Amino acid sequence: MSRQTHSPIVELRMYKLRKNRRDELIELFEREFIESREAVGIQVLGQFRNVDDPQSFVWLQGFSDMPARAQALHAFYTSPIWMENRKAANATILDSGNVLLLHPARPDSGFKLKTGARPPRGSTTPQDGFVAVTICYFDEPVTNEFIEYFESTLQPALQEAGASILAYFVTEDSPNTYPRLAIREGEHVFVWFAGFRESEAFAAMLKSKAWKEISKSLSQHVSGEPEVLRLTPTPRSWLK
Repeated sequence: MSRQTHSPIVELRMYKLRKNRRDELIELFEREFIESREAVGIQVLGQFRNVDDPQSFVWLQGFSDMPARAQALHAFYTSPIWMENRKAANATILDSGNVLLLHPARPDSGFKLKTGARPPRGSTTPQDGFVAVTICYFDEPVTNEFIEYFESTLQPALQEAGASILAYFVTEDSPNTYPRLAIREGEHVFVWFAGFRESEAFAAMLKSKAWKEISKSLSQHVSGEPEVLRLTPTPRSWLK
């Protein structure tokens, strides 16, 4: 298959970095931490610069299930590659605990990525495209009714406004099977990823009549304002 749905379990990892250290971490990550993670069963789905915060590095990794997550993370964080590079990586990071654990809202709503489409090791050419991540917060677990509302109302409106819906997820509320890595627990979110050809297309969507209708409609369902991350893919990001 050239395209398939990846990773029933996904971590959305939003790191706060030390000032002027983001490019350093990205270069190290893309040289040392992609193939080494995948060798132990982790799917490295995407890496991004946050357009609105020069100290923010956002990335995604996926797993087949929660027990596999525990095994794969243990294997990576005890591996020679990590031991050799952990000091250099940790020196760039202020906070790595802003992590949402997710699973697809529907069996087919995860990421569908082209096999073998990741740029090879050593690639430094910037990738085109732009990804917007919208995080909606709820006081209770996300209901099937809201998922149906997103699919029947929001998704068509977003597409009309110029977005390509890449995937959508809800909170995975299983206990953290690898406590060494903190995750945000006790929260309820619905997260969608939308792709655009360039940042200007996203800006145009925000000014569109369709987006105003989306925002008005969405406010009747969620708790507080949605959080929006504006991201550009790094040279070796699989998702773009």
